[in-house]
Amino acid sequence: PSTRSKLPDDEDTFKILVATDIHLGYMEKDPVRGNDTFVTFNEILDHARKNEVDFILLGGDLFHDNKPSRKTVHSCLESLRKYCMGDRPVQFEILSDQAVNFHYSKFPWVNYQDENLNISIPVFSIHGNHDDPTGADALCALDILSCAGLLNHFGRSTSVEKIDISPILLRKGRTKIALYGLGAIPDERLYRMFVNKQVTMLRPKEDEDSWFNLFVIHQNRSKHGATNYIPEQFLDDFINLVVWGHEHECKIAPFKNEQQRFYISQPGSSVVTSLSPGEAVKKHIGLLHVKGKKMKMEKIALETVRTFHIEDIVLADHPDLFNPDNPNVTQAIQAFCMEKVELMLDTAERERLGNPRQPEKPIIRLRVDYAGGFEPFSVHRFSQKYMHRVANPKDIIHFFRRREQKEKKEIDLNFEKLVSRPAEGTTLRVEDLVKQYFQTAEKKVQLSLLTERGMGEAVQEFVDKEEKDAIEELVKFQLEKTQKFLKERRTDAVEEKIDEEKKICLIHVELHIYYYCEKDGRYNLFVAFCIGLGKSTRTGQA
Repeated sequence: PSTRSKLPDDEDTFKILVATDIHLGYMEKDPVRGNDTFVTFNEILDHARKNEVDFILLGGDLFHDNKPSRKTVHSCLESLRKYCMGDRPVQFEILSDQAVNFHYSKFPWVNYQDENLNISIPVFSIHGNHDDPTGADALCALDILSCAGLLNHFGRSTSVEKIDISPILLRKGRTKIALYGLGAIPDERLYRMFVNKQVTMLRPKEDEDSWFNLFVIHQNRSKHGATNYIPEQFLDDFINLVVWGHEHECKIAPFKNEQQRFYISQPGSSVVTSLSPGEAVKKHIGLLHVKGKKMKMEKIALETVRTFHIEDIVLADHPDLFNPDNPNVTQAIQAFCMEKVELMLDTAERERLGNPRQPEKPIIRLRVDYAGGFEPFSVHRFSQKYMHRVANPKDIIHFFRRREQKEKKEIDLNFEKLVSRPAEGTTLRVEDLVKQYFQTAEKKVQLSLLTERGMGEAVQEFVDKEEKDAIEELVKFQLEKTQKFLKERRTDAVEEKIDEEKKICLIHVELHIYYYCEKDGRYNLFVAFCIGLGKSTRTGQA
C-alpha cells in the first residue's frame, strides 16, 4: 500500500477517523485539568463530523478508569449523542456475520443498522488495559456504550487458551476492508499464546487478496521485559496496516516494517497522562483514506490539548556553576531551576498565542539529576511560586539520580521501605510485586495451590480495577478445581480420606504489598488474607 497516493473522495473511498488512548476522566477532580479529556474528545468527534468520515476507529483506553465516574460516563454519552447521531446516511455495508463479530453483545449487530437508532457516524472500538472487562460478568464501560447503541465494541476475546480473530468485513463501492481487532490482554499471556501459535487471524473465504486488512491492537510495543510486549514480527504478514494503541507517543505517520511488509501507525494519546518525553510530542489524530489496496493517512493536529514542556538538567555537567562543597550550592541550584522554568513558560506562552483554543496554563516538567554529592531543595516551596502559572505546580520539579541507578546492578526489594515515589520512567505494577514477593518470601508462605500469576492478576484487579471479589473468586475457583481433582481419585481413596485431603487444601495466604497510587500520590499498603473460602481484605496508608 502507498501512503502518498492521492485518493480523491468518491464512492469507492473509505474515510476513517483514527484515534487511541483518549483516557476520558483522567484527573477529572483537578480544578485546572479536570475537563481536558472531555474538551479534546469533543474536538475529535467534531473533526469526524466536519470531514464527513464513514466511521471512527478507536484503539482502546477510551476511559482512564476501569469503573469511570458518573460524570465521565455522562460526558461521554453526551458527546457521542451530539456528534454521532443524525440523519446523514452511512455509505458502507457489512458483509460478515455480525453475530460472530459481536457475539458477546446483547444486541449482536452494528448500531447503525438498528431500526430504533439514528446513527450518522458509527464508532468502532476495542478495549484497552484501562477499560478492559472485569468481574464475574466480564463487563466493561464499552459494553454500556454498546448496549446504549452509541458504540460498537469489537475485538473481545474471552478464551485464555486460544484466540480466533474474525474480521468485520466492510464494503464501500469497490473497496473492501477486513477490520481485525484485539482488545488488551496481559502482555505475558498474549506473548505466550503467539509463541504457542494459539492466535489465529481468520481470512475471508472469497478473494482474500482483494481485501485491505486493517488490524487494531492495544499492547506494549516497546520492550519492557523478556515477554512484557508484543514483537511486531508476531503479527501476520498479510496485514496492510496496524493501528497500535497503548503507546502514548504520537507516531501516527505510517511506517513500514521491512520484515513483515506491513505499515504501522501509532496515533498516541490525546491527553498527557505521564510527565515523560514521549508525551511532549505534538498530539494528532489521523484521517485514513482507503481506496482498493491503497491508503493515505492525513495528520490532524489537536488544538485543545494542553501544552507540555519537559527538560532535563544534569547538575554534574555544570562544574563551573555548582560545587557540592559550596555551602550555598542548594540556593544556586534553585535559582538555576527557576531560570529554566521561566524560559519554558515563555516558550509555552508563545505557542499558546498562536492557538486560542489551547488551555491557558501549560504543564511544565524539569527533571534534575542531582547525582554527584548534591542535595535537592524543597519542591513544595519551589512549587508555591508557580501556583497560578502552571497546571501542575506540585509536579514541576523531579529529582533523580540516574547515573547512580545505572551503576546499581541489583535492587533489593524490601516492601517495608517503599516510602518514596518510584523513579520516573519506571513502571511499578502490582502483579510484579506479588510475583517478586513470593519469589523472595520465606518457604512458609510459598504458594502451592494458587499460582503466582493468578494471585498477581487477582490482586491487580483488586487494586487497580476495584474488583473487591477478585481474590475470593480466585480462591473459590482453585478450591473447586482441587476438590474436583480429589473426587476423581475416589476409586483409590475412601470417603474419609477425601475429606481429610480437602481439609489440607485450605489456603492460608497473607500478603503485605505496598503499591503507589496515582490518585492520592502516596504509597498504600495492601493486605490480603485468604483462608479457605473465607476471605477478608483491608487497605490502609503505609
